[in-house]
Amino acid sequence: MADEESTTNCFGDSAPPYIRELLCLVLDVDDLVAARRTAAALAPWFGTVKVGLELFSAAGPDAVTSFVEDGFRVFCDLKLHDIPNTVGSAARVLGSSGARWVTVHTAGGEAMLRSAVESMADGASRVGAEAPGVLGVTVLTSDQTAGREVLEQRCDLAASTGCAGIVCAAPDLPVTDPWADRLVRVVPGIRMPGGDVHDQARVATPSDAVAAGADLLVVGRAVTAAPDPVAAAVELVTHLAGRGT
Repeated sequence: MADEESTTNCFGDSAPPYIRELLCLVLDVDDLVAARRTAAALAPWFGTVKVGLELFSAAGPDAVTSFVEDGFRVFCDLKLHDIPNTVGSAARVLGSSGARWVTVHTAGGEAMLRSAVESMADGASRVGAEAPGVLGVTVLTSDQTAGREVLEQRCDLAASTGCAGIVCAAPDLPVTDPWADRLVRVVPGIRMPGGDVHDQARVATPSDAVAAGADLLVVGRAVTAAPDPVAAAVELVTHLAGRGT
């Protein structure tokens, strides 16, 4: 009991900076006010928040700028995938929003990825902001069929077109090792040991994902759907610090 109380006291107020930088909180809701409330409550443990299709559809670019103003890095997970001109136009807008990361499907091909990278940089430069990193989505965590060759091709494409990183499932991390020095590796599908996998086929515990080379862990329902999200965040940080069971 004493050890458990010591751990809770250690991380009950905030995560160590190196762990907070590692964690991205998923805000898959359709209410910006509720999302900001959740993010504020969990800010001591998460340095980045994910704005996905649901929240962006509800609130538009305000869903990005509000969290930037609140001091978060924003992972804008829209998975752009269209003709190069359309993706470029959308990417230019996102580049001016203050997002730190923006996702684009690598399946869209070389011209589309290059358009995203160049247009986001252009949008950011127009407002004097740092260019966001484009993250190439490799294989969705719900996809149980894509093989190693597909993943390798998409990693190589992301690197050659100027993407800053990739999004991949934790079990795929060893395949991406040859690109580890060129691409930030962002990993969704994070679940605590024994946790519900929900609709994701390929998941991993936080510590296993980090051990395999993950640079940013995208964490959602394991914390936000918990009866006590703050307690779940503390448990997550404890686990990553090597003190969990």
